Order: sequence, then structure tokens, then C-alpha cells
Amino acid sequence: MNIYWFLFIAFLILAVQGWIYRRWSLSQLQYSRKFSTPTCYRGDEILILETISNRKLLPLPWLLLQSQFHTALQFQHQSNLDISKGQFYQNHKSIFSLMPYTQIVRKHRIICSKRGSYRLNTVSLTCGDAFGISKTYKTLPLDGQLLVFPKPIPMDEVPLPSRSWQGEVIVRRWILDDPFTVAGAREYRYGDTLNGINWKATARNGMLQVHNRERTADHRVVIMVNFDLNESVQTQISDPDTIEKALSYAITIADWVISQGMEIGFACNGYSEDAPKEPVFVEPRGGHEALNELNYVMAKLVIAQSLGFEQFMANIIRNQIVDTDIVLISAYISNEIQLHIEHLQATGNIVTIVELQPDALKSEVAN
Repeated sequence: MNIYWFLFIAFLILAVQGWIYRRWSLSQLQYSRKFSTPTCYRGDEILILETISNRKLLPLPWLLLQSQFHTALQFQHQSNLDISKGQFYQNHKSIFSLMPYTQIVRKHRIICSKRGSYRLNTVSLTCGDAFGISKTYKTLPLDGQLLVFPKPIPMDEVPLPSRSWQGEVIVRRWILDDPFTVAGAREYRYGDTLNGINWKATARNGMLQVHNRERTADHRVVIMVNFDLNESVQTQISDPDTIEKALSYAITIADWVISQGMEIGFACNGYSEDAPKEPVFVEPRGGHEALNELNYVMAKLVIAQSLGFEQFMANIIRNQIVDTDIVLISAYISNEIQLHIEHLQATGNIVTIVELQPDALKSEVAN
């Protein structure tokens, strides 16, 4: 008879503690996760800070955390962390116990191996009693974002067609006429436009005179990146590493342009995650704020075309871009693209082509 009472009491204890854990194990359990910084450059090492707090009297014999991250966020070796990787995502599992009114803070070191926008979405919490009789779980939403900027490279590694390009741009900065500032009049020279004639000075001197305009310190450079790797229009990019290299070229050139006190703009026929299927055009601006804006824009770019580059350039021409240094980064130049380049040059623009070499770039990015 005693054995039956013993079994009954044991069963009752197990049932009660199971009910208690089902009811209260996840109550007063707080969890947070965040990046140590909201932005970084490709290749940087940052931290993910994780905090778990058990703010109640009931101990937790075991707590299982499950979450998912992009494979571009490479976690360094750490105990009590099981990682299973797929092609694009990796699943994480951690299990530990929490005593009453205790808090655990974990720091995960990660290397950001690719440019992009990464979010902390959800985490699954599962816990139960020590005997495994009952368990309960819930999914918590997270609010965290990391923007990984393209990594700048040394300026002399950008394959500009002429090593004197930088000097030429600096010179052109100081030889543009300022249409709003007139410094007297001068004698007409061949090539002067008729709308620049100063009729009062002409009548006074008896010789054809034109407005003598001061030089402007404002000069604009617009970097265009062609997301098409060949003339066939494809929505999917066959070699994303080539586009990533192009963006590294672009941000390197932009950094140099800003350092020279000039205005920088950016355009490409990809699209941003904030505006799907819309080509990107950032108006030229000066100062480090402009460079920060380009970093944010490039971090959110999706490696896919919004439209063919020939149509994209036709749209640029319709917007009447003039008197601008255009740096075109492209893996090819078709006959139609060449016609668009000539049209841009005819309207006072200077077009410099930076050629991409996909086969060579694959090994460069891997290293």
C-alpha cells in the first residue's frame, strides 16, 4: 500500500510542477539583442549583445534559444552555440539554465563579410521543467538593423583609364564659368555664345563685347554603375562579386571627390530595398554628409537590375544632366551605350569609363 501512495504523491508532484512551469516559466523572462553599432564597413568585426533575464522566483532548469542570421554575418567560435549553415542563412541554438533573479549577458563577435542591410527579426524561446514533462515556447519580435557599407580601397587600385584623371578633375573644377557672377566685360572671342553678349558695353566701345564671368568653385561628379554584366537583359546578376567590386570603386572615388571639396552624386540601374524596382539617382551634394548618404544608399542596394542600362542612360539624358564629370563603371560598352555617352559629351559632360573585369575580380574578392 505504501508504494502506491508513494507513486501517487510522486505523480502529483510531477503534475503540479509541470503545471507551474507551463503557466509561469516564460513570465517575467526578458530578452534583448542588438548590434554594438548600427553601421560598419565590409570586413569589420563587431559585436551582437544578447541579454536574458529571469525576473521571478521560479528557476529555469533549461532554456533553449533559437534564431536565424544571414551567412554574411560570420560568428567567431564560441562555447554553448550550435550553428547549422545553409547557403544564405544560418540557424543558431543555445541552451542554458537560469536561477531566480539572474541575468546573463553574452557577446558574440561577428565579421561582416558582405555589404548589405541586415535585420534582427525574431527569436524563439523554449523552456520547461527539469523532468521534461512539460515545455512551453514563444517567439519574440526584435528590432535591430545593421548597415554594412562597401569597403573603400586605395585610390590607385581603381582602374581609371588615365592616372592623370584626378588632376584633370581638379583643374576642371576651377575653369567653369559661374552664370550668376559677372565681372565686367571683355572682347568677344570665337566660341563665345550670343546670349553672353553685353550690348551696353558693345555700344560704348564700338566693338562686340561679352560678359566676363567669374570662375566657379562648384564642380559636380556623378558616378554611374552598370549592373548589367553583358548586353543580355537579366534580372538576376550572374556574378554579384563584380558588382560589389564596382561599389567599392564607387565609394572610393566618392571619398576622394569629397576630400577635394567637390560635389558627388551617384546613379545605378539597380534598386534599393526601400524602393523596389526603381533605379537609383542621388543628386550631387558636397560635404561629408553627402558621403554618408552614399554609404547608406549603397548598403541598401539589392544586387538586381531595375531596368536595362541603355534605358537607364536614356532616362538620365532626358533629365538634362549637363556640365558634369561622369564616371561610368561598367563591364561592357555596347553601341547604344556609346551613343548615349557621345550625347552626354555633346551637352558639356565629361565621361570617364572605369572598366570592370569579372573573371579577374572573382579571385580578388575571394582573397
